[in-house]
Amino acid sequence: MTTTSTSAWPWTALARVAPTLSAVARRLPTQPPSWAAAQFLTQRWWPLVSSEIRPRLCGRRVDVVVTDLGLTLHLRATPAGLVVAQASEPVAVRLQAEARAFIDLMQGRDDPDTLFFEQRLVMEGDTAFALLLKNTLDAIGPVEWRPWRPAARG
Repeated sequence: MTTTSTSAWPWTALARVAPTLSAVARRLPTQPPSWAAAQFLTQRWWPLVSSEIRPRLCGRRVDVVVTDLGLTLHLRATPAGLVVAQASEPVAVRLQAEARAFIDLMQGRDDPDTLFFEQRLVMEGDTAFALLLKNTLDAIGPVEWRPWRPAARG
């Protein structure tokens, strides 16, 4: 019988299912996972971005490529939060990493510099915009992971 440590189990399980998920995800449209990511980031990350930085992040397409899962997310910031970017929009920055690297980044276990220098995170595109995005991620720190609640209306 094989045992897995508690801290390693999600990653070993992910590694086992990633090839299958990737084969399926590569055939699916990008809008549904992009929409889900935009909703999550609008609720959890965008409120943490300083009001001085938000206008500088708006209007530019950022692609997030989760290499081991075959997911590509097309996102664009607006004053109200993140939305799905259209395929026709030029890409300002493309972030590529495995799912674990993105989760480590969002949970604050690794910072963008560490991931970049360990070659676990690839940033391509407009260097100035990529630095603005990286510095914003650094300044905010980890995103709080709590049960999903719909955004309050009003």
